Amino acid sequence: MAGGLGPPRVNTKGPDPYLPGHGNIGYRTTHYDLDLHYRTGPGRLSGRATISATADRVLAEFSLDLGMFQIDKVFVEGAAARFSHRAGKLRIRPTTPISAGAPFTVTVRYGGVPRPIPSRWGDLGWERIDDGALVASQPTGAPSWFPCNDHPADKATYRIALTTKSRLTVVANGTLVSRRTTGNTTTWVYEQPAPMPSYLATVQIGRYRLVDLVAGAIPQRAAVPPRLLTAATHDLGRQPEMMALFERLFGPYPFSDYAVVVVDETLDVPVEAHGLSIFGANHIDGRRGFERLVAHELAHQWFGNSLTVADWRHIWLNEGFAKYAEWLWSELSGGEPAQAHAARSRALLAALPQDLRVADPGVRRMFDDRVYQRGALTLHALRAAIGDTSFFALLREWARVHQHGTVTTEEFTALAQRHSARPLGELFAAWLYEPALPA
Repeated sequence: MAGGLGPPRVNTKGPDPYLPGHGNIGYRTTHYDLDLHYRTGPGRLSGRATISATADRVLAEFSLDLGMFQIDKVFVEGAAARFSHRAGKLRIRPTTPISAGAPFTVTVRYGGVPRPIPSRWGDLGWERIDDGALVASQPTGAPSWFPCNDHPADKATYRIALTTKSRLTVVANGTLVSRRTTGNTTTWVYEQPAPMPSYLATVQIGRYRLVDLVAGAIPQRAAVPPRLLTAATHDLGRQPEMMALFERLFGPYPFSDYAVVVVDETLDVPVEAHGLSIFGANHIDGRRGFERLVAHELAHQWFGNSLTVADWRHIWLNEGFAKYAEWLWSELSGGEPAQAHAARSRALLAALPQDLRVADPGVRRMFDDRVYQRGALTLHALRAAIGDTSFFALLREWARVHQHGTVTTEEFTALAQRHSARPLGELFAAWLYEPALPA
C-alpha cells in the first residue's frame, strides 16, 4: 500500500479488551447477505442471514452474536447444523469441523420481535417507532437485528434486502440496487461493497420523502418526514460544500454515495452509519443551528467508518477527528477559526476532572465528551507543531493508506512522526497518555 505501512488489517485475533463479551474468535467474516421481512403492526422481524467467512483455525464449533430471537434452522455449507442459543450467543456445531484457512458459509433462519441490546449506554440497536423502525447500534446493538461477529475490526461487505409495507421508505447502507413491489409490500435491496463492521450496519424504516441534495460523482440524498422537508433541505444545504472541502483536506470520499435520514423522533445525538447518518427531528430547525453536527457525521465517513478502530480503546481516532472536522469546517467556511474553538475547548476541559487518558479512556468513558474535545485538541496541537502543509498531508495519507481497514493510536503516531522533522514523542505522551491537561 502507499506509504509503506502495509495492507489494512480487517480482522481481529482476540476479544475486544473493553467489550470482551461481544465478537467471536476463530474466523473472520467476508460478506453478509440479509433477507429481512418487517411487519410494523406486531413489530415482528423475520430473517434469513447468510454469512460468508474464513476460518482462522480448525473450527469444531463457533459462535455468532444474536439477541432474543427464535431460531428456526442453522445450516453450515448447506448442511443442517446443531446449535444452542443463550445469553446473546448462537453457538453452532457443524456436521464436520471446518479446516483452518477454509472459506465457509453459515445460514441462520430466525424471527421474533427485535429487542434492543441493554448496555451501560442504554438500549442499543433496533428500536420500534411509529410506523417504522430506526437502528443505531454503536457499539454493541447489531445483534438486536441480525446474527453477526460483533467486533469493530471484523469488517465485511453487505447485501441488505428488507420487505415491508409499500407506504414506507427503507434506507440501508450502500446503493439501492432494486425496489420491487408485490401486492401491498415492497422489497428494497441495498448493496455495500466497501467492508464495514457490524455496528455500522443499519436500516431505517418510516414515512419519508426521498430527496436528492446534489447530483454528481457522489450522490447525496436525504430521507425526511414530509413536515420537515423544507427545513431539512435548508439545514443540509451546505453539505455538498462540506463534502468538497473534506475531500480536499482528507482525500477522496471513501464510499459510492452518502445519505442522511431524519427520523421523526428526538435523538440525544446524531448517529453515524456506513455511508449514511441519522439525525433526530430535534436537529432540524430551519436555521442551520446544528450544522456542526452535519460536519461531524460526514467526517465520520473517513474517520470511524472507512478507518475503523481495531478495538474500542482507540475511540478518539473516531471522535477526536470528527470533532476537529467541525472546527475545520467553521474555519474554512467563514466562521470562527479552529484556534478559537480550541481555546474554548481547553477552557472547558480545564474546569473538569483531569483523570482521563485519551488513548485508553476505559470502557465507562468511551463516549465521554472529554474524549471528543481532547482528541480534537491533540490534533490541533499536532497541527501547530508540524504546520498546515505537513498536517494535512498526514491526514490524507492516513485516510488513503488505511482505507477500508482498521487503525490504532500507535499507527497514527508513527505515521505522524514521519511527517515531522522534530520528535513528537513528548507531544503525544502529554496529550494522549497523561491525565493532566497539557499547557
